[in-house]
Amino acid sequence: MMEPDGYRETNGPGDDPAEAFERLRGEVSLLRHAIGALTTARENVEIPDYEPTLARTEKVMAALVQQIESMRKSPAFTLTPEQMSREIVSSALHARREDQWLITEARTGLDQAVRDIGNRVASARRGDEQNRWLYIVGGGGLMLGLLLYAALAGPIARTMPASWQWPERMAARTLDASSLWYAGQQLMQRAAPQSWAMIVAANPLADGNRRALEACREAAAKAKKAVRCAIEVKPEVQR
Repeated sequence: MMEPDGYRETNGPGDDPAEAFERLRGEVSLLRHAIGALTTARENVEIPDYEPTLARTEKVMAALVQQIESMRKSPAFTLTPEQMSREIVSSALHARREDQWLITEARTGLDQAVRDIGNRVASARRGDEQNRWLYIVGGGGLMLGLLLYAALAGPIARTMPASWQWPERMAARTLDASSLWYAGQQLMQRAAPQSWAMIVAANPLADGNRRALEACREAAAKAKKAVRCAIEVKPEVQR
């Protein structure tokens, strides 16, 4: 029977000292084995080195402290909700004013570009109209000048001295003849083809009987009347 102080009475019935000693020795042996097992287990456990991790953690904590300190000193954290609301509204109004200004500037630039394009189109249209009128006036002036030249060139050329040969030169240039002689040939051939054929036929006779014709002309002048003359006619050369 156990006493209140925790000691067992030694004089109680059934308490053998040898048996109690054996039980105590078993408990001590069990306790010794338990302590030995704990010691062995502690020796086998590898305790990791937490120093690098602690150093990195310390650096991270220091950086966080600095950031939190800078955030604490920021004016935004000193504002009350009402003040922050007013700041947000003010910033929004300012942004809207800037957007409105940009929109106004863009609209003004667009309007100016449209006006410039319209002015250029109108200017180009006026330029086309002016060019068209210029062509019309120029063509009309050219036609009028040609008509005036055709109507007045002849009278003006005839009023010039005969030695200048303006009418003849104008005719030669008009016919694209190399000389006044060839221009006259073209005019006679076109004006009287038969007479021109007779002239062409008589030209060899005059060239071949030049001396005989000169003698007959002198005889007619002396006799003061028509005289007979003998001329030589050569046959035509067949080509």
